[in-house]
Amino acid sequence: MQSFSRGHLAARLAQTPEDLTAARTLRHLCFHGRPGQDADDFDAPCQHVLIEDARDGALVGCFRLMPLASGGDIGRSYSAQFYDLSALQGFALPMAELGRFCIHPGHADPDILRIAWGALTRIVDARGVGMLFGCSSFKGTRTAPYRDAFAKLRADHLAPPRWGPGVKAPRVFRFARRIGGAGPDPRRAALSMPPLLRTYLAMGGWVSDHAVVDRALNTLHVFTALEIAAIPPARARALRLIAG
Repeated sequence: MQSFSRGHLAARLAQTPEDLTAARTLRHLCFHGRPGQDADDFDAPCQHVLIEDARDGALVGCFRLMPLASGGDIGRSYSAQFYDLSALQGFALPMAELGRFCIHPGHADPDILRIAWGALTRIVDARGVGMLFGCSSFKGTRTAPYRDAFAKLRADHLAPPRWGPGVKAPRVFRFARRIGGAGPDPRRAALSMPPLLRTYLAMGGWVSDHAVVDRALNTLHVFTALEIAAIPPARARALRLIAG
């Protein structure tokens, strides 16, 4: 992916050890709320995308992307630690795992998310990716604040049976079984969902029927996937306009 900019924001691939250090520093701040380095063995096989403010060079967002030749390689993914993804092994097209997506807590510009999706679109198109997937994280490990969000996921966004992830992690919240009663409040559901997850769902994405309780990162996360062919044409055109 060649670097590109929109307004005062620019997206580019990490090129140096210093670039990767900067991404790890931002990740630690976002996931742990304090200075440090968030690093793991999955960094090595990934491409790392940095989103910077061109006015001062500040790193305002980042993510990593692991390319896979097909579903047959999905066992190598970060997500495969937490979910039984054997149903996706038969996916024949190239795949890509989006991970460690974060936006600097001091920067609330919605264009950061837009340019991130523009960068993703460039990479997905260049590689012929047929499915984008990853873990979408809710902050904290308490489920009660996200009751409406999980009810909305259960009602409208569960994985197709042929692709559905199974339970693998030792601690999970099986929201598709456990949430009952009245339906979700749409406004509360939208407000409590992570922005990245909302974007996935708006494009036709789907989720696992359970959330993993990840105490190491202090998150609840759901497996999330998007079949590229299922993106509504108007939204696909909009993404390619952002990507240039």
